[in-house]
Amino acid sequence: MSKRTRKESPKTRSGAAPRAESSKSVQTPLSKAHPASAGKAKKRTAKATPVAANSAARKPSSGKTKVPAQPALIEGLRAPAFRLPRDGGGTISLADFAGENLVLFFYPRADTPGCTREAIDFTRLSSAFAENQCAVLGVSADPPKAQEAFRDKHQLVTPLISDEPHEMLRAYGVWGEKSMYGKTFQGILRTTVLIGRDGLVIRIWRNVRVDGHADVVLAAVRALAL
Repeated sequence: MSKRTRKESPKTRSGAAPRAESSKSVQTPLSKAHPASAGKAKKRTAKATPVAANSAARKPSSGKTKVPAQPALIEGLRAPAFRLPRDGGGTISLADFAGENLVLFFYPRADTPGCTREAIDFTRLSSAFAENQCAVLGVSADPPKAQEAFRDKHQLVTPLISDEPHEMLRAYGVWGEKSMYGKTFQGILRTTVLIGRDGLVIRIWRNVRVDGHADVVLAAVRALAL
């Protein structure tokens, strides 16, 4: 081997060509492999996150749907408006009694013992309420036909209106949980509401006891004129 050959051989092994080859092998994974793997990781994260969120949203907490409690009616506030069918046909609205005092007695079910006594008592005092410029309405969730049968059977004279969808009953805070014989259910809480000539709620009687109740309400109406 000549002296020239021996001088060139080491330069070839440690020269620019090997460095360029080394640079190429290092740049390839950084510029091509890494962005691709990062992109796949982002896609996996983007797909997984909504699924987890949706699963958490669909998972029920207790297995039961809770119905928000209806705010109770408050004395001094404006009475909620309504328009409902009545016994004998037609409808009755709160606006029909503008400028007049109005008593609404809410009863759980037509032709049951307590509701019958209450309706008969308001009928007995109907002329006294009229003398004091106060109208009286009975309200329940019974259909109009049931109200008519109730009226005819007991010769009731107070109009009876029907709220089968329970919208007015909820607005007045008289539809809620009840219990009987160890069972709980949704129904009408026996309540009476006195509304003034200006449409504001004057008095509310809750958890009404039927005996003597109509007389107590009449006394409250008479006190308005004093």
